[in-house]
Amino acid sequence: MTSDRNVYGEPLEPCSMDPTTGFLRDGCCRRVDGDHGRHELCAVMTGEFLTFSKARGNDLLTPRPEFDFPGLEPGDRWCLCLSRWAEAVDAGVAPPVILEATHEAVLRDVDPDVLREHAHDHPTANIEDEKDL
Repeated sequence: MTSDRNVYGEPLEPCSMDPTTGFLRDGCCRRVDGDHGRHELCAVMTGEFLTFSKARGNDLLTPRPEFDFPGLEPGDRWCLCLSRWAEAVDAGVAPPVILEATHEAVLRDVDPDVLREHAHDHPTANIEDEKDL
């Protein structure tokens, strides 16, 4: 058991084990030293986002067995790079976020209202204001 917390300040829930996601490929979108992409946000993939990401140079559609990457499909849950998700927000194609599986560290850089607007399961989610982590 880890001490990782989600944006609600509760224990971080897994994002996905099928496909297995996370910087550590442990199913969780946790904060990891050395993860410069900050794969801390759990999102439900959409066709629109996957097309956008591929056009931006990160092809999440094509399987890459040499990296144990199965390729993603709409509906899959995946730990996204925080900066790519923010780009998608600006472009109007951000995929919905699973707040229970999104690490609290994202609150340092993403306004809680923006997360609420993109929440998958909780459109009126009660996320605390930014925390001093």
